Amino acid sequence: MSTVTFVDKSSFPVTIPEELKKGKRNLTEKEIAILIRNRNVSIKEDWSNVLVTDGADCFDPDLIMASEFNGFVVLGKLRPAVIKFHDLELSAGIYNSSLQDVVTGDNDVIHNVSYLCNYRLGNGVMLFNIQEMSCTKHSKFGNGILKEGEPESNRIWIGVGNENGKRAVLPFAGMIPADAFIWSRYRDDTELMQRFIELTEYGNTGNLDTCGVVEDGAVIKNTTLLKDAFIGNSAYIKGAFKLKNITVLSSAEEESQIGEGVEMVNGIMGYGSRVFYQAVAVRFVLGRNCQLKYGARLLNSVLGDNSTISCCELLNNLIFPFHEQHHNSSFLIATTICGQSNIAAGATIGSNHNSRSPDGEIYAGRGFWPGLSSDFKHNSRFASFILVSKGSYQHELNIIYPFSLVAPGGEDKPIHIVPAYWFLFNMFAIARNKSKFRNRDRRVVKVQHIETDPIAPDSIQEVMAALDRLIELTGGYLKSVPYEKAVSSTDDRTLYQIAKDYLHQNPDADFTLLDMRCQKKYGAIIYKPVKAYKEYRRVVKYFAARTLVDYCRSLNLKSLSPARVDELENVPLYTSWVNAGGQVIPEEKLFELFTRIKSGKINCWDDVHAYYDQCDQSYLLYKARYSLYLLEQLYSCPLKDFSRTVYLDIISDVTMVSTDMYHASISSREKDFTDFFRKITFRNEKEMTAVLGTLQDNEFLRTMQKETDSFNADLQTVFSQLC
Repeated sequence: MSTVTFVDKSSFPVTIPEELKKGKRNLTEKEIAILIRNRNVSIKEDWSNVLVTDGADCFDPDLIMASEFNGFVVLGKLRPAVIKFHDLELSAGIYNSSLQDVVTGDNDVIHNVSYLCNYRLGNGVMLFNIQEMSCTKHSKFGNGILKEGEPESNRIWIGVGNENGKRAVLPFAGMIPADAFIWSRYRDDTELMQRFIELTEYGNTGNLDTCGVVEDGAVIKNTTLLKDAFIGNSAYIKGAFKLKNITVLSSAEEESQIGEGVEMVNGIMGYGSRVFYQAVAVRFVLGRNCQLKYGARLLNSVLGDNSTISCCELLNNLIFPFHEQHHNSSFLIATTICGQSNIAAGATIGSNHNSRSPDGEIYAGRGFWPGLSSDFKHNSRFASFILVSKGSYQHELNIIYPFSLVAPGGEDKPIHIVPAYWFLFNMFAIARNKSKFRNRDRRVVKVQHIETDPIAPDSIQEVMAALDRLIELTGGYLKSVPYEKAVSSTDDRTLYQIAKDYLHQNPDADFTLLDMRCQKKYGAIIYKPVKAYKEYRRVVKYFAARTLVDYCRSLNLKSLSPARVDELENVPLYTSWVNAGGQVIPEEKLFELFTRIKSGKINCWDDVHAYYDQCDQSYLLYKARYSLYLLEQLYSCPLKDFSRTVYLDIISDVTMVSTDMYHASISSREKDFTDFFRKITFRNEKEMTAVLGTLQDNEFLRTMQKETDSFNADLQTVFSQLC
């Protein structure tokens, strides 16, 4: 219910903060007369509540018309000028507007702003056709902080990863997915959780003195409501419906845009992001270079850099960079999706209330690609680069085989899994992934480090675990066949070695395995386990050798000397890796970070980001040490015992993998030009070439050929001193 307060204008108190008076002056009698003649009014009859910039030709009163000044108004330089942005061209000045407790910059445009209260404007700002633009003294601009006297219940949390709120994080300007990840996942450390709150509160005075901000060059037009908003440099807002308690990060190099019918409440919008066409975001953090459009609904979620959400609905999610989700029927709820993902039309990831216990969650590694109209149940977990065939998956899934194809097997039956599917049948996609995502990275400032290579420590450690699982299951299969050596084995360790030897010695063996860990109740049938085992090992060897080649290149070394290998072996070995928001970090380094935070050595999120930077600088070194470890695991002996034959075997195998990757990529792409059904919509070959181009036109394949030749040559040289 509104209240009425009668005011004596002659005695109405107006206090102008002292810091705003520097370089300013009161109006002259002549200027006041011109303002009154131009149908302007002030709460103070002597216009003492209005200050203008001191200096010759710094203020032209004829540029203010039909406007109302309540509270104090401090004006920047106001001179005859025309400000143009795209097709909008307006005169500098204040027209048909109402201002209260406002500070303007130089040469601002304020036209038809019905209510502008408690804002600080930068230079060259354009405000046109705005119904209400106000800011409360206790505004937080979407940050999860508290002001003086506010109860804890006023704090804004984002309930990522789970609907029950137990993984919730506090938003703050500058938050990246890595921050949300460590906050949402390590919940068992209560001291750390409290320190995260303190890091978020760092620098907050709690004073009730907040003012809205519109920075230099920002343009806001045809907008209904802006309340408690921080609008960054060069931001462009047109036709928005409701913007409340938000920060819009923007710069001249990374301009953010908000378009028609948009509603954004309680959140942070990242640099260079765009939100258009009736999109809704509530309790959110958008990363850099993100798009939210065509009626998309993003609620209680953190969206990583370089991601696009169109049409669909997302609730309670933590999503890493390079996520694509389109089409009106898509639905994603209570998940952590580790990036480089694409959610197909009709996919329902997460079902509500499928048990009497609290709602569950879904966790998917990098490269999660579910098929059209697929649906999944809480709780489910997916390894990296999983391609899921269209289907309704009625039971919880635990897909532990990276780079695999998953398909339904029928109602109340095992699902089907082909491990290493991407390497066996879709090499072009794997080979292209790294460059594809790097080319799509439009960020100018890259705070969040992003691993775009599918073959990286996080996925390789999953490959190693999958190898162990295949050996273990093969041991059980050999016992059931029965295979004499397996039947006579006396312990698990012996059986494991027998199964491993069998996989090595029988590369053409064809059988299936049953893995009960992959689906609740009915398990999964594992197809082509021998081929998968062989391919996984080839990929691990390739990763290790390629990493060592990259390591030598980074130091301008032609080859690895025995002395250099000894040095590498003295580097700390990390065998457990975490995809933290897109950056792959040894888990021990995260624990080291947590120790520093809890001890008070790190007290703000900027310092946390500096720590991420340090980890990134040492990333290649840590990978190189990990690569030596992997080679030892593959050959089952210490590096010091490697013979010349072993190194020659590494060179031979990795050269073969590298060359096969190139030829398999050509073969995969060639199908798009030779398949009969690809041609049926074209009248002739020339029309097809005009529309699709040719295989020879593919820039990626041309580049890949050069890189493959260069890598194979470097590989020979890098290991030459060790042979």
